[in-house]
Amino acid sequence: MKARKSAINRKTRETDIRLKLNLDGTGVSRVCTGIGIFDHMLELFSKHSRINLDVTAKGDLRVDDHHTVEDIGICIGEALREALGSKAGIDRYGFCMLPMDEALVSVAMDLSGRAHLRYDVKTGRQKIGGFDLQLIEEFFQALVGAARITLHVQLICGKNPHHIIEAVFKAVARALGMAVRRARGGRGIPSTKGKL
Repeated sequence: MKARKSAINRKTRETDIRLKLNLDGTGVSRVCTGIGIFDHMLELFSKHSRINLDVTAKGDLRVDDHHTVEDIGICIGEALREALGSKAGIDRYGFCMLPMDEALVSVAMDLSGRAHLRYDVKTGRQKIGGFDLQLIEEFFQALVGAARITLHVQLICGKNPHHIIEAVFKAVARALGMAVRRARGGRGIPSTKGKL
């Protein structure tokens, strides 16, 4: 079977990102973005999707975290699209309902070739430490656009902002792990159109 791996290098005036991804990994990660809580979320993302992820990013953090977070989303999305290739033999759909203490998050995903994000998550706070929680939606918007996937994320309940965003990343990861999984006995494109 062909290895489903990708390496992306993206350098702009705002960021310099080097990323490697292996869809058939074990959830091993090495993440260094300069943003502690974001590193933690990407490590969770790797662990719970079982996708190996190696990310090194240097961004204009003196300005803010926005460019770094968004550009990493773009890079992960591009790497996913490249590693999936034609998408032959995958399950295509993934879903997860995940609790994190008092928080409960629902995620549904389709590796459809069409970019759409529905993100219904309100944390009740703007920041955790110095990290702007609005950037979580920006990250997923960038990932969805670059990967060309449909992603629905909904907060069912929750109060603690850290629990909420951790549940979001874990639930998206588990749904993605399910969607990219090789279908049992499946070889063709999982669509009646014959293309995704």
